[in-house]
Amino acid sequence: MKKTIFILVFSLFSLLAIGQSNIRLNNYWGNAHYINPASIYDKYQAVFSMAARKQWIGVTGAPMTFFASGSTYIDNLNTQLGLIAVQDKIGYTSITNLDLTYAYAIKLQRDWELHFGMGLTYQSLSYDVSKVNLSSDYDPEAYQNLLTEDNFNSDLGVEVTNKAFKIGVSSQNIFSIFSTDRKYQTNTNFLYTRYRQISNNVVDFGLGVCGIQYSNMYQAEFNITGYFKVGQRSGLSETPDLFDVGLLYRTKSEVGIILGIDLSESIHLSYSYDYNVSGLNRNSVGTNEIMITYNLSRKPMCHNCWW
Repeated sequence: MKKTIFILVFSLFSLLAIGQSNIRLNNYWGNAHYINPASIYDKYQAVFSMAARKQWIGVTGAPMTFFASGSTYIDNLNTQLGLIAVQDKIGYTSITNLDLTYAYAIKLQRDWELHFGMGLTYQSLSYDVSKVNLSSDYDPEAYQNLLTEDNFNSDLGVEVTNKAFKIGVSSQNIFSIFSTDRKYQTNTNFLYTRYRQISNNVVDFGLGVCGIQYSNMYQAEFNITGYFKVGQRSGLSETPDLFDVGLLYRTKSEVGIILGIDLSESIHLSYSYDYNVSGLNRNSVGTNEIMITYNLSRKPMCHNCWW
């Protein structure tokens, strides 16, 4: 046990000493796999998500992000395999990431688990030259700098969790630490903790705090969420919630709301809206994000079957 704790502490400090891309989604508190390859979600046999985010509506060339992910947990190997695809468009620039992730779970005492994870990312940086205004119609040197560039990157993460708590740290785009090449995305670190109440009450509460660092910028995000159950569901804490309502604050200038509802036992729809109260609010009406998640339930195991 002491050796395991030492490995965890060493990993935390090693990851914090380095630092992810600023491509960001709001809907990660329920399943932190997007920001940490070590975040294991073994409640279902597999989980699939799709999301779209339009940032700073009203600002020309503002970021627009498309996201898709899938993960599955293999019980007898204590292993989660995942795939994350992200496309982020800003002005005439487009970034595409394909991330294969692997995570391994170690059982600790009193229902705690220690997770280690890593990801290998293919990244492509491209440009829509039709949106580029040049002083001359023929400028070979300018177009030479707008060619598609491809490279590989990597993520690492550690997480400690039980039914109510998650404590994790992750570092994305680690190879960027060793390169100043423009095609490499910014190295960024996350340090987060999350508490989710588990009870038979009609309403449960969740609290989350996340610290974010990339380049010389530091942010903190705070989240509080209420999870509502009605009817027979309110007496079964292991069943999905009917709907949830959350508030977020991201330093130094963003506030928002996150709403979620179960469309069925397997499908959950989430929507978030955040508003920047800095100078951007003069030209923007805020940011919209929508995510749909499909959970593939586990099949009951037959211990007396021969096939």
